[in-house]
Amino acid sequence: MKARYQYRIYPTGNQAIQLSKLFGCCRVVWNDSLAWLHSKSEAEEQWPSNAELQKLCITLAKQYPQRAWLAEVATVPLQQSIQDLGVALKNFFEHRAKFPNFKRRHGKQSARFTSRSIRFDGEKLRLPLIGALKVKWSRALPSAPSSVTILRNKAGQYDASFVVEEQPASVRAKRKSVGVDLGIKTFAFLSTGEQVISPGYDRLNRKIARTNRKLSRQVKGSNRWQATKTKLARLHLKVANIRKDFLHKQSTKLIRENQTVSLENLNVKGMMANRCLSRAISQQGWSLFRSMCEAKVKTYKNRIVSIISRWEPTSQTCSDCGFRWGKVDLSVRSILCVSCGAEHDRDENAAKNIDQVGQELVRTAKTQTLSECQSSLEAVRDDASSQPYEATQLTLCF
Repeated sequence: MKARYQYRIYPTGNQAIQLSKLFGCCRVVWNDSLAWLHSKSEAEEQWPSNAELQKLCITLAKQYPQRAWLAEVATVPLQQSIQDLGVALKNFFEHRAKFPNFKRRHGKQSARFTSRSIRFDGEKLRLPLIGALKVKWSRALPSAPSSVTILRNKAGQYDASFVVEEQPASVRAKRKSVGVDLGIKTFAFLSTGEQVISPGYDRLNRKIARTNRKLSRQVKGSNRWQATKTKLARLHLKVANIRKDFLHKQSTKLIRENQTVSLENLNVKGMMANRCLSRAISQQGWSLFRSMCEAKVKTYKNRIVSIISRWEPTSQTCSDCGFRWGKVDLSVRSILCVSCGAEHDRDENAAKNIDQVGQELVRTAKTQTLSECQSSLEAVRDDASSQPYEATQLTLCF
């Protein structure tokens, strides 16, 4: 299984200048390649391959005065930029992403090096034509990296993201399953009765508001305006880092301690249309939390994330007897079941229902898998040469 390990790096002044040149060259190669594809589309001609694009936008482009400065940086990141464009186009044609856009000068910049073009000098990372970079190693790499991506964010900070091979951990789960009901005031309510409180962002939000007002009063493009803009970017980055750290810790804990984690397929885009709740919902990071849980299933053996339908009446059904009492106003936080007399906390009851529905989905999926396996065995049972095939099917299904 492939994983990313990201670390802060601290380039010197000259190295920062070289990295800026590299980012600019990668961006120009991407934009030139994309412009070439646009011109081919308008002329209704066949698109060139990645190798042809590399020859046109890198090798031949260096011979012209307008692009001669491409020779001042390493070639590998330029080639990887065209490879990334090919992946983006493939995702577009497979309906997994939008058509790629031209890259802007301002914003997040990146350049990727393959394993053959990097090496380690003690605690430092050495890159071609840049030199040895100081790295803050917060943890050790589990294996030799296959590639490293150098990143620069809007706050002017640099990171190195390594792609490594990681083996799934074999950790025994404490519980069979858990249901998670995501909320706003409380980040999540678990079916075990535990509440997960999200970190507060109010103090940083007030700082961001003050900095925004200060930025609006300054002359655009001035030195003070640029310094305030950088300060604002660092505040936004701090909020994002706090949220990401919190979500990583909670998703890791849930996947590590539970064999099955059940979540709702929430309509986050529709809920964001509510102007009163949009900021609170966006700061919780529900979609990112779900993505983290689904990704971390691969890091532990025998783990499942069950996503239930958004139309399941989890807040309208008694988790004890199954009686459905109907829609209840959001202001009602405690519910008394008229059928069995049980009193429920609204969020805890929803979490228990999510857990029950998620377990049922897992059982149904396993039953369908076993049925497909048995059908495959019956189809080849009469064939005398089917014994090895039967053993393979049983191994795969069980």
